[in-house]
Amino acid sequence: MTLPAGYELTEDQARIDAVAAHAYLTRAYWSPGISAETVATALANSHCIAIFHGSEQVAMARVITDWATFAYLADVYVLEEHRGRGLSKAMLAHLHGDARLRDLRRWVLFTRDAHSLYEQFGWFVGKHPERLMLFDNPEAFSA
Repeated sequence: MTLPAGYELTEDQARIDAVAAHAYLTRAYWSPGISAETVATALANSHCIAIFHGSEQVAMARVITDWATFAYLADVYVLEEHRGRGLSKAMLAHLHGDARLRDLRRWVLFTRDAHSLYEQFGWFVGKHPERLMLFDNPEAFSA
């Protein structure tokens, strides 16, 4: 998927801007109050891609994976002023096309409001919710 002029997608982990990611994630519905240290640790231990507009990181996605069977897609965002330009679709197309991730048996993600985006890439609501168990720690980012 082609990005609009002026945008660049990178998976160069050295270029992923933890400060920019933290600025967004601390106000995202899924991670309010997350610390900069937690974001930096998460990014360092994940496969991340980002989209830049000039020198500004305007979008990011993070994949936690064993590179063999499983991936968890997390922290997908596009800054509000850059939405509607196909950036999230470009990130998903890039990740789905990555040879290292293409043949994984299972991917998972959590979303409150982007089901229609992911469905365009073959994602679906789990067919067997009785098999899924979670352990949530709602106080994880509380001070």
